[in-house]
Amino acid sequence: MRVIPAIDIIGGKCVRLSQGDYKTKKVYNEHPLEVALEFEAHGVQHIHLVDLDGAKAKHIVNYKVLEAIATKTNLKIDFGGGLKSNEDLKIAFDCGAGQITGGSIAVNDRDTFLGWLETYGAKRIILGADVKDERIAISGWQQESDKKLIPFVKDYQGKGIKYVICTDINKDGMLGGPALELYKRLLAQTMINKTAVSMSGIEDVKLPGISLIASGGIGNIADLPALKEIGCEGAILGKAIYENKISLKQLEQFILSV
Repeated sequence: MRVIPAIDIIGGKCVRLSQGDYKTKKVYNEHPLEVALEFEAHGVQHIHLVDLDGAKAKHIVNYKVLEAIATKTNLKIDFGGGLKSNEDLKIAFDCGAGQITGGSIAVNDRDTFLGWLETYGAKRIILGADVKDERIAISGWQQESDKKLIPFVKDYQGKGIKYVICTDINKDGMLGGPALELYKRLLAQTMINKTAVSMSGIEDVKLPGISLIASGGIGNIADLPALKEIGCEGAILGKAIYENKISLKQLEQFILSV
């Protein structure tokens, strides 16, 4: 399982919110590159970089932060927040993103999002499925759509989406543990039925479908093996690191163990 620390950006600074509420903003470091370099020094290979200004403005804003981290580290960066146009996407990839996450656009502009998937492929386009009470939330979590989580994800799975980041907004930043039961149900509902030939003959088997990246609620190091156990491909964590609930040494040891 990939361990993916989050770096959320407002005004070029590393911040964290609670449950997506911009009023709860807390600045942890004025220099996100310093944070990224420290992660890399402790064995981290992937980060989730979120342009919170972009999410509000509905276009990419903090691409210079992305560019700085991409050029000065070897981290693989998933970038999200405010990506609404082909030009936004080009800027993100030109500035060094390895993958991008599309959430609101997958709800509001399906054709454009599917165009990105066709152009760049399933390895580079991640579906952002942020949920509040199992309904998809959009616009930096400021609005709740009429889309329900599992049908929403299954629909895009049928269009070729492989990677899905699912954030339970009610748990985000609260350090109370991830939404294990929600993730179990989502993984079970998106498994693929296959016919296989075994020693005993032909039988139906279920194979993993989506690569699910859990996000929100991780509060201690024990949450990571719990997510790995249920089949998550990755886990995004942020506040637990910044509030010293999980040390970078613990994170390093877990990365070495998986």
